[in-house]
Amino acid sequence: MDTKTTLSISEARKKIFEIADEVQKPNTHYTLTENGRPKVVVISASEFESWQTTREVVREFPYLEKDIEIADNGYRRGEYITLGKLLAAEGFVLADKGAQKYGIPASRTKKRAKKTR
Repeated sequence: MDTKTTLSISEARKKIFEIADEVQKPNTHYTLTENGRPKVVVISASEFESWQTTREVVREFPYLEKDIEIADNGYRRGEYITLGKLLAAEGFVLADKGAQKYGIPASRTKKRAKKTR
C-alpha cells in the first residue's frame, strides 16, 4: 500500500473533497483503512466505469488472449476472416444490405443556375 494514498476513514472524512479531486487524476486511488486494515478503495467514476467495461469484456470473451493469438496466426498464414463472418459465428445478426439507404436524392444534388437580376 502506498502511504501517500492510504488514510484512515476518520482522516479521509476530513479530507473528502481533496480526495475527490485527487482521484480524478489517471491511475490515482485512495485506500481507506479501519483499525489499520484496508476497508475501502476510492477511485474516480470514470475509472470505475472503465473497470466495469473491462470486467464485461473478460466475462463475454474469457479466451480473448487465445482468440487473438489464433487470429494473428491465421492472418500470418494468409487466412482472412471477414468481420461479417466473425460476428455471424458469434451469433450477431447483420443488417440487411439491401435495406433502404439514406442520403440526398440525385435530383436534389444538381447545381442550379444563378439567377440574374
